[in-house]
Order: sequence, then C-alpha cells, then structure tokens
Amino acid sequence: MLSTVNLTQRYGKRVLFEKINITLDPGKRYGLIGANGAGKSTFMKILAGEIEPSEGEVQIQPGAKLGVLGQNQYAFEDFTLKDTVLYGNKRLFEAQKEKEKLYMEGDFESEEVNNRLADLEMICAEEDPTYESEVKIEKLLTSLGFPVEMHDNLMSTLTGGDKVKILLAQVLFLQPDILLLDEPTNNLDMETIAWLEEQIKRYEGVVVIISHDRHFLNATVTHILDLDFKTIREFTGNYDDWYIAANLMKKQAELERSKKLKEKEELEKFIARFSANASKAKQATSRQKQLEKLDIADIQVSSRRDPSILFKANREIGNEVLEVNDIHKSYGDNKVLNGVTFKVDKNDKIAVIAANGVGKTTLLEIIMGNLEPDSGSIKWGQTVTPTYFPQNTTEILDAKEKLYEWIQGHDQKWHIDEIRKCLGRMLFSGEEQEKEVASCSGGEKHRIMLSKMMMDSANFLVLDEPNNHLDLEAIIALGEALHQYKGGVICVTHDRELIDAFANKIVKVKEDGTIDIFEGNYEEYLAANE
Repeated sequence: MLSTVNLTQRYGKRVLFEKINITLDPGKRYGLIGANGAGKSTFMKILAGEIEPSEGEVQIQPGAKLGVLGQNQYAFEDFTLKDTVLYGNKRLFEAQKEKEKLYMEGDFESEEVNNRLADLEMICAEEDPTYESEVKIEKLLTSLGFPVEMHDNLMSTLTGGDKVKILLAQVLFLQPDILLLDEPTNNLDMETIAWLEEQIKRYEGVVVIISHDRHFLNATVTHILDLDFKTIREFTGNYDDWYIAANLMKKQAELERSKKLKEKEELEKFIARFSANASKAKQATSRQKQLEKLDIADIQVSSRRDPSILFKANREIGNEVLEVNDIHKSYGDNKVLNGVTFKVDKNDKIAVIAANGVGKTTLLEIIMGNLEPDSGSIKWGQTVTPTYFPQNTTEILDAKEKLYEWIQGHDQKWHIDEIRKCLGRMLFSGEEQEKEVASCSGGEKHRIMLSKMMMDSANFLVLDEPNNHLDLEAIIALGEALHQYKGGVICVTHDRELIDAFANKIVKVKEDGTIDIFEGNYEEYLAANE
C-alpha cells in the first residue's frame, strides 16, 4: 500500500535519516516515535508529498487515496463548517460547488452547460456513489459536538480547539486508504480524544500517527516505527510494548558493551605487555586481530536522552494550603466560572479537567492572582510559596537573553552554576545554554520554564498544559517528578498518562461553570463515572 525506497533527507551536512526502506500494510496502525529533532514530522511530510526527499522515493499503490491531517487551523476561515469537511474530498467539493453555481446561473439552452453538468454529475457519482455525503458530514459534525444549527456557521467563529476538530472531520470524511496524522490530539479535550481513538481503531487502511500522548498511542497503534540513529526500526505492539522491549534491549546492550569493554581492556594490556617480546609476538598479533574485530560502536540502543526533572520544596507546606471560595467569572454573556468553591489540603495533587474553552486557564489565572474574579476570593496559606507554568509559555518566552540569563533575571541570588545544572537536567548542553530564549522551539521553551520552576524551590506547583510540545520521554519524566514531589500540585492537562502519574484528586469544570470534585485517582474517577 505504502513503501519507501532508500529514503534519505539531509540539510547541508546534517543527515536526518538515510536509506529508509519500509513497507506499511493495510490494517496496521503505526506510531512514529523519536526524539525531538529526529525528523518525525519531516518524514511524515515526505510521505504526504509535501516536501521532496534528498534521495529515494515514496511509492503508493495506484488509486489509493491519501488523507493528511491539516496543520493550518486558519486555512478555512471563510468556509462553513460543513463545506470545510466536504473539502476533505476536494474533487467532490469542487464538482458540487460548480454544479450548484451552474444550476443557479447557467444557461440550460446551452449544450456546453448541459454537457458540463453531465460531467459533474458523473464526478459526484464516482466520489459519492450512495449520495450520502451530506448525511456523513452531519454525523461527523454532530458526533464532535457541533449541533446541526451550527453547520452553516463560518470557521472563523470557532476557537482553536474546535477548528482542530473540524480538520479531523475533514480528513476522516475522505475515508482515505492511507491516513497520516501528525499530533492529532493537540488542543483536543478528553472526550474528543476518546472519540478519535474509536475512529482510528475501526480504520481498515494504513495509519501513521505522530503523538506525544502515550495513552492515545497505546489505545490506537499496532506497530511502532522508531526513528533513531538516522534509520527506522519497526516493532510489533503499542508504545508500552516498545518501551519495555527497548529498555530490555538497552540493558542487554549495556551488559554486552561492558563485557566488550572489559575484553578490549584486557586485550590492549596483553598487546602492550607482549608486543615487544619475540616469543609472545605471535600471540600478540592474534590478540590484535581479535581487538580489531570488537566493534563496540555497533552496540547502539537509543540516541534519546531522558530529562531529569526534580522539584524540591524550600520548606514543608503547612496544614492551610489554598481556599477557593465562590469564584464567579464571565466574559460578556459567557459565564465560565459559576460559584467555584474548593479547598486544597496538605497532600493534595489535583488534576483539573474539562472540555476546551470551559474555563480551566481562567481558574488558574485567578488562583495565581493574574486575573480578577467578578466575585469570590482566593486565600493561600501563609507557608505556601507557589510557582506557575502558564499555558502561553511559548509566547511569553521571547527574550533576547541567553537561557541562563533569562532564568537568573527572576532572582539575582540564584547562582549561575545551579541554573546551568538545572538547564543541564533539561538536556541543554553548555553550548545550547548560550542560545537566545526567543530562538528556541516550543518544546525547548517548555523545558526552560520547567528549569526555572526547579530553581524556584516552591512548595506548590500550578501548571497549565505543561506537556504541550514535550516529547514522550520528557512527559514521562514530568509525571515521575510530580509523583515524587513533596509539595502541592494543581495541574491542567488532557494527557491521561500524566494525570495517572500524579493526581489523587480530580476537579472537573463543567459547561455551566460549576465544578465536580472527586477524591481519588483518574482510573477511580473513570470507573465512578462509567
């Protein structure tokens, strides 16, 4: 169905990957993983035909339809919702629109017009033989939470998260034979992610997915394509299956490498001792040949580096932590918070969940004192020193300062050596720390903010979507860090694996601006709400 032949991509002297030869089969769902910068999105764009490879080619079975999730949320601002979905099948869209225009404006006495209408009817019949496209679009949109009365609204009226939903409906409407999804869960709420999982699990063609959502990968993929060391290795199973296998391979390789290094050391010592001795020369030559055959460099497991996130509280938190009392907040006629009241106790680690646009960020901004509520109060305990990871981290980190200079700007008492160590923990080498903050990628900016939070040594962490832009290894490390942390946590996230890692209380913000509070972890919350 889809294969690559000697696929190579380089930029100048830098080689992302070379001589990739893989065949992707129908009925298999592939998760494409790799460290940030390894070339996952580039590889996907080559499969999609959006960029040309440096060498090699992509071969697609003749007649196979290719569906690619659109990345530009604002590409259809002047389209209605249903027309945006219909555009997923561009040939059908253009035929229907031309046909509608001819019926409204055409000269039906003209043979040319009638012949063109006949051609357009043929195209529509080929692309939509059961004439059910309108019904399919209606079902897709309503299943994503858009009632029928919204289907003629313009895309420009939607929020970013809702635009992404429409783009998902668009690519699924085509019913392609090959489906390419690059970060499909970004900006989606949990209900939509669960819906998408079911859609993909029923899919019969070839699916290739890039995602930093481990739960999503585990739920959907049947195979892992691991892009590492400039090549792709295929594993059968989901992400957790790969993770177990990769760590087993790593342990075996470490043992093998240790064994070979010891053998190498012994051979080198023998050669050094006996090379000058005529009676031992033959043995030394034999050992030299053995040494040359030892290829330690071949024992490669992964080029990935796991960040080491460690939040240390500067003092133990007291019994009085945080009280949120009767918070109300509206934007115009839109009431986003409606009498929100809850208390945070000493050992609470809270996950805040909700659909997109319901008020999670507004709640955190009010808690941190960055936004005034219409009414109600926030009361922090006297022993509490909070630190904040805002949702717009990638926007606010735009300074021309070097990485360590930006962090030190928050507290001149922080020693530069400690700052550099924190940045090193977040995988910034000495040379990378000299970069300007503004030039960093989204993932790098999130790691800089986490470095700054480590320096804060606060005893309460407030985080709004910290996992966005982070790779899987960093999200796993963040979950472990929040689990080990001795202070309090309030974290907004749609990443279910991250919630599972740390949360012992769930706060759900509902559509009407009120909240539900559940004492327990996320698995218990799901079981209680089945």
